[in-house]
Amino acid sequence: MTSFSFKQTHTMSDDEFILLRDCIYAHCGIYFELESKYFIENRLSHRLLDLNLASFYDYYHYLKYNRRKEQELMDIMSIITTNETYFFRESYQLKAFSDEIIPELIKHKAARGNHSLRIWSAGCSTGEEPYTIAMLLSDIPELAGWKIEIIGTDISQKVLQQARRGVYAKPSFRATEEKDLKRFFVQQDDSYKVNSSVRELVTFTYLNLFDTSHLSLSGQYDIIFCRNVIIYFNVAARNRVIESFHSALYEGGFLLLGHSESLINIKSSFILRHFKNDMVYQKSDLFLQEVLCEKN
Repeated sequence: MTSFSFKQTHTMSDDEFILLRDCIYAHCGIYFELESKYFIENRLSHRLLDLNLASFYDYYHYLKYNRRKEQELMDIMSIITTNETYFFRESYQLKAFSDEIIPELIKHKAARGNHSLRIWSAGCSTGEEPYTIAMLLSDIPELAGWKIEIIGTDISQKVLQQARRGVYAKPSFRATEEKDLKRFFVQQDDSYKVNSSVRELVTFTYLNLFDTSHLSLSGQYDIIFCRNVIIYFNVAARNRVIESFHSALYEGGFLLLGHSESLINIKSSFILRHFKNDMVYQKSDLFLQEVLCEKN
């Protein structure tokens, strides 16, 4: 006699979706419209099976009251977020960063006797962005002897583990020139590992952008990269995060968003700077006034 086993499936009601959607939003600011219900249902169904829960309402109750709720919410972030990235992404913005923004910062910080640079890659995913930043900075001779800190943060522990390993396969190199591959990586079978000179410039740590208490403890930065992250937030969450970025930047610091993102409809004190290669946001102060006077 032949026996068959059927994988149990769970259907999510609109009410269950709203409960879970609001729970996720309260945790991290990521917001889903009702049309995303089947996406959430598909991504989270296996968690009900793993936890032996009968319904998505039971899962919501687990996220609210179980002693493992914080760990489960952290695990959810790895399930529902998209982590598509690669080295040297959005090259025109990176050119503005290395050819225009960094020289401007070097000039004005050095004039004040400050030879340090702190850069934050917020939502760093698997690490390609902060490692790219380190590679670009290593090509700027004027930074020799400077104290450079690059901090990559993400809400997914899974991608942070991969970032710390620093080992990448072919899809991560779609925009990497052969000379950079040879210079900054060591081949390991079919993969490549970031070399130690680049890795030592970057630190990875877990951070929820909605956790303002931990944000305030991380210190201030000269530049914040937050590319292709705020697109997942609604307007209220974007306002909250952008305000946190403004507070986290030194006066005159820069905020670099993704090519599809802007601060339109966002309450912000940032000024939009038009560089030759790209437009970026800056926290205004006397530093900026000096720059604009020099250009005039």
